[in-house]
Amino acid sequence: MIDRGVILDKLDALETRYEALMQALADPAIFAQPDRYQQVAKERADLEEAVSTYREYQRVVRELEEAEALAQTEQDPELRELAKTEQATLRQRRDDLELRLKDLLVPKDPYANRNIIMEIRAGAGGDEAGLFAGDLFRMYSRFAERNRWKVEVLESSATALGGFKEIIFGIQGKGAYSRLKYESGVHRVQRVPETEASGRIHTSTATLAVLPEAEEVDLKIRPDEIEIETYRAGGAGGQNVNKVETAVRIRHLPSGLVVSCQDERSQHQNREKAMRILRAKLLERELQRQQQEIAQQRRQQVGSGDRSEKIRTYNFPQNRLTDHRIGLSLHRLDAILDGDLDELTTALAAAEARALAAAI
Repeated sequence: MIDRGVILDKLDALETRYEALMQALADPAIFAQPDRYQQVAKERADLEEAVSTYREYQRVVRELEEAEALAQTEQDPELRELAKTEQATLRQRRDDLELRLKDLLVPKDPYANRNIIMEIRAGAGGDEAGLFAGDLFRMYSRFAERNRWKVEVLESSATALGGFKEIIFGIQGKGAYSRLKYESGVHRVQRVPETEASGRIHTSTATLAVLPEAEEVDLKIRPDEIEIETYRAGGAGGQNVNKVETAVRIRHLPSGLVVSCQDERSQHQNREKAMRILRAKLLERELQRQQQEIAQQRRQQVGSGDRSEKIRTYNFPQNRLTDHRIGLSLHRLDAILDGDLDELTTALAAAEARALAAAI
């Protein structure tokens, strides 16, 4: 049964809070405070399933105790057998409800359904690292296509061989963050470069960060907190390149963060994209601060999201992908690089759910 000292105490507290919210909503005075009403109504709705499931669990436990007592004291053999049959049914129902309650107590990620901004940067390995960064970008782009999500390049720096020194792009679609939040960290590739005449395997890396896209309500950036400068865009482009100052660089004074964007032809579009990147980076910093406050819980989850953590190896000679955090190896690297990430993302989400449930 559920541990009375831990989970039931939490459920008792949730039920008490739910009753308090119901009383608040029953008070006519709350309708004069629309913001307060929405806040209370949302919190009540968030708790409703857990509380109703807990009440069902309490009812089943009471009925099970009655059936157990009847099975021990009833003199009529037929009624005693009926009580034993009912016991088995109620025990199964109780166990099912316990599992559901544990799931409901796992903290929900408030950013689960957010759009994301992903950053891929070539690491050790020179030109080969840039090509690997390009492979990763194509992998996530194809995964997004499979899910009917939209991909938008925000900033990029290409290499001569067709890879990327750095690429920052957005993925817009429901559940994007919940599916891809485990991708932050160092990705390592082992393969024979096309330029390697001796057939020797090289190891290269790319660093990836996944940021939930910030909304205006998440944080406020005051005009006096930023410095904006414009400059002439470099690299290949249209007539505006190197003639008109369309590129934008934004410095956030309180944090020291600097972001830039030059991929668009208009200064307004580059400024808008740069602000999206800045908001996402600032939100990431706030999330990291919160995660440090609950460091013990984070250690029980799948990775820390730290960009310096080596999370995965892509071994081309063996057609193998290995995720080091959960010890999962899949021998179909070609399909994965073509965007077939479902098995991997599902396994990572399941591992985190198990860790969180065990921590309750």
